[in-house]
Amino acid sequence: MSKPRNTYKYEFKRGNKVVHSGITNDLERRESEHQRQPGWEKGHIKQVGRRTTGERALRWEGEQRRKGKPTGS
Repeated sequence: MSKPRNTYKYEFKRGNKVVHSGITNDLERRESEHQRQPGWEKGHIKQVGRRTTGERALRWEGEQRRKGKPTGS
C-alpha cells in the first residue's frame, strides 16, 4: 500500500528572495504564520514540486539545510 502524499514542500519568498524553505500539510495556514513575523508581511509561499509523502518531504528539507538554504529546522 502506498503512503499518502499529503505534505507540501515550499519556499517562502519576499520579492524574489527565498527567506525560508520548509514543509507543511497546509500551505495557506503556513503562509499566514510566516506573514505574522516582522518584516515578512508582504512575503508569499511558492510550492516546490507536487505533494509528497512526509518521509520524502523531510528528506528534501534536510537536503535544503545541507545546501545552506534557510530552513526552519
